[in-house]
Amino acid sequence: MPRSLSVAVERFPIAGAFTIARGSRTEAVVVTATIGDRGVIARGECVPYARYGESVESVTAQIEAARAFVEGGGDRHGLLGAMPAGAARNAVDCALWDLEAKTTGVPAHVLAGLDRVAPATTCFTISLGAPDAMAEATAKAADRPILKIKLGGGAEDGARIAAVRRAAPDAVLVVDANEGWREHDVAAQLAACAAAGVALVEQPLPAGQDDLLASLESPIPLCADESAHGLAELAATAERYDAINIKLDKTGGLTAALELAAAARAAGLDIMVGCMVGTSLAMAPAMLLSPGARYVDLDGPLLLARDREPGLRYEGGLVFPPSRALWG
Repeated sequence: MPRSLSVAVERFPIAGAFTIARGSRTEAVVVTATIGDRGVIARGECVPYARYGESVESVTAQIEAARAFVEGGGDRHGLLGAMPAGAARNAVDCALWDLEAKTTGVPAHVLAGLDRVAPATTCFTISLGAPDAMAEATAKAADRPILKIKLGGGAEDGARIAAVRRAAPDAVLVVDANEGWREHDVAAQLAACAAAGVALVEQPLPAGQDDLLASLESPIPLCADESAHGLAELAATAERYDAINIKLDKTGGLTAALELAAAARAAGLDIMVGCMVGTSLAMAPAMLLSPGARYVDLDGPLLLARDREPGLRYEGGLVFPPSRALWG
């Protein structure tokens, strides 16, 4: 049978709610690209993100528009010029990686030039809430080695991070402000984080309004997320930040993410490999970035009420590489 491309929208309930500075949601809506080729079925998953002007409808339409390229035999290298960066290209790119691994018999990590992918310690996310609620959630996860704390700006953030630290005195804390702070309070917010022994602060200021960071003497390393999508922003990122959060939905797939990771390391930046709230199918390709990452934040499936089967194996604070039945 000739190569085929199909696209599906799937919904996975979140365990409780996932809340950040921009809002709250109770389900993960993912878009899956499936490529069939001579009896082989390959998949890639993405999460449309309204913050970047994406919707389920726009991402689905972009994948459908790539049908001629994919069904005509296009590969992941040619895809970089055939589709713009973003969630849609991520789903297709990861499906093409999966297809190549399955049709050649060569595991995806070997195709990426890696001898092996070891289990990685992943962050576990504590959603934004009142200080007491965040402390309660933290206490339930206090045995996890790295906690990622969502903050939202305003006077309560200092109380939030102090409450979290009291609930998890031994955990490494990473703070994610999700663009919620402002120039007038960023120094005070960073001081509060420093007092709590925070190891890294992610995206303290809104993208496009973070020039201040180039001259700010931060007491804590800073990580770019919304300010850094790909190679085009790398020079500015290196001037303002100490690390970059690489997400496949931002870069438009694993192919571009590997290129960005190599360039970021060459620029002296640490790497966090991050994710949107999706299933194990979205996390699996991102695991190939973990060997070169200082921080791994691939806890998306842990926030869901149910995951795909088979899914990734999570044990304590570790996430294990995917089985070939899942991806790659």
